[in-house]
Amino acid sequence: MSTLIKPGAERKLKNHSSFGQAVRNSLTMAYRGLLKIKRTPEQLFDVTFQPIIFTLMFTYIFGGAISGDVISYLPVIIPGILVQTVITTSIVTGVQLREDMEKGVFDRFKSLPISRIAPLAGALLADTVRYTIATVLTFVMGYLMGYRPEGGIGYVAVAALLVIACSWAISWIFAFFGVIARTASSVQGISMIVLFPLTFLSNAFVPVDTMPDWLQWFVNINPISHLVTAVRELTNNGTAGSDLVYSLVGAAVIVAIFAPITVRAYMRRT
Repeated sequence: MSTLIKPGAERKLKNHSSFGQAVRNSLTMAYRGLLKIKRTPEQLFDVTFQPIIFTLMFTYIFGGAISGDVISYLPVIIPGILVQTVITTSIVTGVQLREDMEKGVFDRFKSLPISRIAPLAGALLADTVRYTIATVLTFVMGYLMGYRPEGGIGYVAVAALLVIACSWAISWIFAFFGVIARTASSVQGISMIVLFPLTFLSNAFVPVDTMPDWLQWFVNINPISHLVTAVRELTNNGTAGSDLVYSLVGAAVIVAIFAPITVRAYMRRT
């Protein structure tokens, strides 16, 4: 019994993938990202050493000058270090995306019968593992140094999820840079120019009232300051205030703006 094979001209081929297929393909690409970390564990150096070094350095340098002693400074600095470390880690998303595009990896993906958005979505999804590692290590370092969150483990977990979610949202900005930039080094340079002022011109390390009046205005509207304050309220007081709402709304706005333009630029480039 022979099987009838239709000529190519008579076949109806799909030029788009379903939502279910896009999700499955994205999860597969996320697994690929995890395999890259497994095979090159040095990719985790920034999320393992940075929380340790920054926590020790900032705490012992500024602790006595700002709060009188290290223990009193820990409730201030640990949330600040957490936000700075995890958000800085999101830069790697754009850098690695640009490196894959430079090496022609995405050109190979184009020839596969997969959703075209999957390589991009999978990369962003896999990087949430990096954010989780940085978050856990920051809290562990704080605990070893004497930090005891008054909010309890439940609110600490909520604060951790908040930082990871906001970092994932911000990674869309750096993914956009990764798509439009020409080299990986330029992605890192542009990202640091954007992120460096936002993290250091905030309330992450010092009280706002010690700053000049003109600088206080910027710090008070800085979204990083709202995120740091939300984390402090959750971990130190066990409360969820307006800064939590501002942080979530800000993250949603970033995704709403940068996800479409990143996908559009990615589709044109690939």
